[in-house]
This record gives sequence, structure tokens and C-alpha cells, in this order.
Amino acid sequence: FFFRYLTMMKTAVLASLIGSAAAFAPASTGRSATSLAGEKSQALPFLPAPVNCEGYVGNVGFDPLGVSNYFPTDYLREAELKHGRMCQLAWLGYVAVDVGVRVPGYPEALSGATSATAHLPAVEYGALGNIFVWIAIAEMTSWIGVSQMLQGSGRAPGDFGFGKGLLKGKSDAQIENMKLKEITHCRLAMLAFSGVVTQSVLFDKGFPYF
Repeated sequence: FFFRYLTMMKTAVLASLIGSAAAFAPASTGRSATSLAGEKSQALPFLPAPVNCEGYVGNVGFDPLGVSNYFPTDYLREAELKHGRMCQLAWLGYVAVDVGVRVPGYPEALSGATSATAHLPAVEYGALGNIFVWIAIAEMTSWIGVSQMLQGSGRAPGDFGFGKGLLKGKSDAQIENMKLKEITHCRLAMLAFSGVVTQSVLFDKGFPYF
């Protein structure tokens, strides 16, 4: 039943995404699509600038596959923020385990495992099953907000209402700078987590993995 429900949720959201794809171009910056189409990408000067990414914080014209031509850019920014936030937590957690940090009640069966070798002991212990359930709940909950965003609710990509108090009293320029910092750290974290996993496996050593 659980898997059938999860599949139905995914199908419904995918249908709403496809049905609203044409309606979610970013806000106009005062320049015509014709003029933007003639510009070159800042990140990849040998390619044209992706028109649909214009107006988003942190846009440097990086879309070599033209993904923004086929999916709503709000949806793509949501995915970028989501994966970046996860990788920031993942990098911290990966390194924390390998420097010996343990929380109270840590299973004895996993006490000798490193981040790179924890998978099989975690499967045998049953921990990954619990993780899967909580991730599935989080995914289904977040899909509600994403679906509403794609239907024109006005929700900003990645906005779950957390930390808004930190923006009170700040100017628009300061808020945009905070958003730029977040997306920059998200992109760095995705590269950093890929690097730390690769290096820890290749060198088979603990932190700093060489």
C-alpha cells in the first residue's frame, strides 16, 4: 500500500509539473527574449546564455544541456537548493562519523564502521529501513509545496518557512545577498560531498582521507 501511495503521489505531481511548465518563466528583467538569446553564457562563453534562468539569484548561465528549456525553472531551482542543503548536512555527517563523533545510543553493531563501510552493517541492523520511511514522509510532504508552487501559489523555490526571522529588518539587497550565499554554498557542498566520498573510498583512509 505504501509504495502504491508513493507512486500515485509522484505521478500526480509529475502531471501537474508538465501541465504548468509553460507558465513559470522567471520575472522579466526589462530585456527582451530576443536580446537575451544573442548573449553568451557567463560560465560557458562558447554557449548562448540560458534565457529561462535570467532573473534568478546566482545565475551565471550554466545550463549546457538546456534543461531549463524543458522544465519550469522554479522546479529546477527547488531541486538545486534541496540537493545542496542535503549535501551540506551529508558532508558534515560523513566527516563527523570518521573523526569519531557518536551520539548517545549509537548501535554497537555500527561502532566499528566508517562512513564508507557503514552501508552493509546498517542494512543488517535495520537502520536504513527507518531512514527510508522518514525520507519518504519528508518527500511526500515537500511535494505538496512544490505542486502548489507550480500551480501559481507564489511560493519561492526552496521556501519552507524556516529561518525567515533572520531576514527581518534587512533590505532587499541584503536578502538577495543571503540567497546568493546559500546557493553558492549549496553548489560547493554538492561538489564537496562527491569529492569526500570518492577520496575516502579511493584512499581507504579516515579524515582527511589521504
